[in-house]
Amino acid sequence: MSWIDALILGIVQGLAEYLPISSSGHLEIFRDILGLQLSGADALEFDVALHVATVLSTIVVLWKEFVPLCKSFFTIKMDKNFYYVCKILLSCIPVAIVGLCFKDFVESFFGGSLTTVGICLLVTAALLAFAYYFRNPAREARHHETGREITWLDAFIIGCAQAVAVLPGLSRSGTPIATGLLLGDKRSSMAQFSFFMVIIPILGEALLDVKDMIGGEGASEAIGTIPLVVGFIASFVVGCIACKWMIELVKKGKLVWFSLYCLAVGILCICW
Repeated sequence: MSWIDALILGIVQGLAEYLPISSSGHLEIFRDILGLQLSGADALEFDVALHVATVLSTIVVLWKEFVPLCKSFFTIKMDKNFYYVCKILLSCIPVAIVGLCFKDFVESFFGGSLTTVGICLLVTAALLAFAYYFRNPAREARHHETGREITWLDAFIIGCAQAVAVLPGLSRSGTPIATGLLLGDKRSSMAQFSFFMVIIPILGEALLDVKDMIGGEGASEAIGTIPLVVGFIASFVVGCIACKWMIELVKKGKLVWFSLYCLAVGILCICW
């Protein structure tokens, strides 16, 4: 892998992790376009670098919100921040079960196929469109409906939606956000909640990948240090920008445009 390939994939990961267009699906698409055939150790090594970069970008962008949550939770303050973290942990249970018990099956059965990516992108497009029109912005403006706070049941349902989003092509950010909007939760809080709830699964996936690397042949030197660093920095910088942008887009309710994008790309993947 050249540093240019790593730069492209880092940019794709940074954008697609936060925008509701599926990072895993777009990485599959661009690997196919670039003609990259990475071995198991190489793919794990590079994916771990990109995943850690996106987690760091989330923490940096939401630092003012992240620190109070950590303080309340680890000191067991029993305030709204403590229960907010508990809801995040509750939402992570479904994806943890899928990741620990069905990760290999999902990767072997669904991974590496642009047809699967295309179909899942079409599902993402339908979900985003349905969430937009079901929300009925005209009714909200007329009755000043702003949505409710995320409940315990909402958190679990949103977590189930995130667990389904392990399929390549289903957006890890868009699927939970659209689910929360369909449940009637506040747009202003859904983006932040979805970004926080994805931190634990991403880190968990990275730890599993590191375990596989240590337990297998170890990290390969085929990628090289420079491509890894370039990919990491690109994913981190672009991730910071995309994270801020996505929060504003969710507040304004403009996710329907990503539905059209996923529809077009999904059709192209299937035809490809």
